[in-house]
Amino acid sequence: MPRLVPAPEPSAKSTDELRWNAVASRDAAWDGEFVFAVSSTGVYCRPSCPARRPRRHNVAFFDRPEQAERAGYRACLRCRPKVLSGNGQADNVKAICRFIEQHLDEPITLARLGREFHQSPFHLQRRFKSVLAITPREYADSCRLRLLKRNLQSGESVTRALYDAGYGSSSRLYERTASHLGMTPDKYRRGAIAASIRYAIADSPLGRILIAATERGICAIRFANTDGELLEGLKREFPFATRKADDRGLRSWIVSLLRQMHGKAADPALPLDIRATAFQRRVWKYLQSIPFGATRSYNQVAKAIGQPTAARAVARACATNPVAVAIPCHRVIREDGDLGGYRWGMERKKTLLEMELHPAD
Repeated sequence: MPRLVPAPEPSAKSTDELRWNAVASRDAAWDGEFVFAVSSTGVYCRPSCPARRPRRHNVAFFDRPEQAERAGYRACLRCRPKVLSGNGQADNVKAICRFIEQHLDEPITLARLGREFHQSPFHLQRRFKSVLAITPREYADSCRLRLLKRNLQSGESVTRALYDAGYGSSSRLYERTASHLGMTPDKYRRGAIAASIRYAIADSPLGRILIAATERGICAIRFANTDGELLEGLKREFPFATRKADDRGLRSWIVSLLRQMHGKAADPALPLDIRATAFQRRVWKYLQSIPFGATRSYNQVAKAIGQPTAARAVARACATNPVAVAIPCHRVIREDGDLGGYRWGMERKKTLLEMELHPAD
């Protein structure tokens, strides 16, 4: 361990007093302005770090994390002072996220978060949602789901994977994770090793199209230039699933989608079996309400779902849409009229929009 060297003499005593007051009150407004280091632990933190306050005589101040590290201190794993953006509110939300991630196996209530971060539960949730467009609870749910998927795909038993991801073992939680996974956890295990996924490939105005479905409904709609590309993409999503071609069984769904692409009304009974976070579900549900031939900007979608500052998150939700056309993410464009991005390529997005503006008779 490197030797801890004393901090340089402060330029003004009053500056250190102001900094100590910020540390003592955990004032997030000072985050990014300086870090404080504790000689008794060898750790440096940001002013709003939720850890227990050190004794004043053990504290030294540095303008930047690099200065603290050159003096022999290491970054706090709890508040992560090196990842600050200089935006106090955004950095505070990052710290809350880290806390949630480290306590997934414990009850994480707004009251507890408020105590940890010295904020009222109401204001904490409002600020958190203004930055990430979801609540702390929804963020915790998405973290648990992501961890559960990783554990299941690595081969852990369902019970072990549920507990390790912070879930209990009640039937209610089992059913909830099943709805988010798109199948029961035991079927998703090791990349859906027990799941049977049917698929069909056909020609479309956008090249080759693949539709894949579980027993509950369509789980993937993809475009590519070749069948090999389509099958490789499906394999990456469900690496151990039983994948079986079923052109006849899925023909009616393919016909329905092709009709929709050519200007016919969408089939409201088309079943979808997709995984999503709470935020993604809100975005995708709204996209399905955009009229045929119309477009919305990312900002308009964000405002429509009650999250006016979440345009970037909306763009990410569009980019991760697994069922092209059925959830019409191609109808979302930039504020200035530029088409923006599209998971399946800009030419396909342009073609889709042109077909909707000039539907076939």
